[in-house]
Amino acid sequence: MTRQTFQEAKQKNMKTLEQYVPIVARVHGGHHPEFHEVRKLFDAINRKSKEAGSEKPELNEEFARLREMTDHYTVPSDVCESYEAVYNMLAELDKAYQA
Repeated sequence: MTRQTFQEAKQKNMKTLEQYVPIVARVHGGHHPEFHEVRKLFDAINRKSKEAGSEKPELNEEFARLREMTDHYTVPSDVCESYEAVYNMLAELDKAYQA
């Protein structure tokens, strides 16, 4: 089985993340203030990815920070499926980026 490239993961997940991340921040940001930082990091990843076009953007710092602040994308027990989906998609992007 071949590994997913960053471009493939980006194509698969970015549109959904663009929709979910602001909603999850609004719904869960009060109880999970760290998600506001997750949103800022996602916004930076999204912006850099768009600017890079078909090239691979420099995102090591953003993904390292996401892994650190989310405890490697560990989903809190008191959140909705959309929050979990965001963490799963970000983890998938991260894994593809590191490949």
